[in-house]
Amino acid sequence: MRSIDKGTGVATVLITGCSSGIGLETALAFARRGDRTYATMRNPAKATRLRERAGAEKLDIEVLALDVTDDASVTEAVREVESAHGAVDVLVNNAGVNHVGSVEATPLDEARAVLETNFWGALRTTRAALPAMRRQGRGVVVNVSSLAGRTWSVPYGGFYAAGKSGLGAVSDALAGEVGQFGIRVVCLEPGSFATDVHTNAFAGEVTQEGPYGADEAWLRRFMRGAAEGAAPASVVADAIVAAATDPGTPVHTLVGEGAEAAVDMAGKVSFDDWLPQFVQHAQTVAGPRPAAARE
Repeated sequence: MRSIDKGTGVATVLITGCSSGIGLETALAFARRGDRTYATMRNPAKATRLRERAGAEKLDIEVLALDVTDDASVTEAVREVESAHGAVDVLVNNAGVNHVGSVEATPLDEARAVLETNFWGALRTTRAALPAMRRQGRGVVVNVSSLAGRTWSVPYGGFYAAGKSGLGAVSDALAGEVGQFGIRVVCLEPGSFATDVHTNAFAGEVTQEGPYGADEAWLRRFMRGAAEGAAPASVVADAIVAAATDPGTPVHTLVGEGAEAAVDMAGKVSFDDWLPQFVQHAQTVAGPRPAAARE
């Protein structure tokens, strides 16, 4: 099999979190290229949309069960692919959850669960796939991070940003470690896109009561408004395919309109100066920020 970096041959691609959104669109995008595409998700019963769209386009996509928070599940899925094709050529660590909640009031188990998926989940699959990649002397790891991992963290978005910024830091180290074996690492950092993950996180009622409830609800109103009219997830899928096939792709690659400007501003303005600007902007979308409930 020829390297996917050369844009020739058929690659074996394993993608996590494919039941909807970016993962689903990425599976379709690789399958359209003719690559051997393994779309994984925690519960394959949720693959209905993927199967319907693949069937409509006559695309060959294999659906596998893979829970990125479970060591045994990750090992079993990766070994199944390797037993059939020798190694994973392209690993796309897409599985993730969004989260909105205060640092103080979010239950620790809930906070740990966010990082278990968004940070440790990507490391599990990467560590499982790397040995065979090293043996074949090539491979690509695409970590789907977020603009939140490159800019200042918004209120109530701390745990989500922590996982994504941590994934970016590990991507840097990993790139320096595995490049000698012919393996590339790309940390893709999308801005706001129309996906179920973000819609579900910003919708619904605030479950936390007490001093943060009204403020969190205000932040959710802003995030819902900011996400309206966002570009489709297929834009990110195309960027993932491009990152996997173009060896010139930088380790850190932003995706989305305004992403570069946001990172540029974060590099020029201190958090202390940025926060009042953010609050002012949020108020134009969500109305006045509630007064603090000093309990």
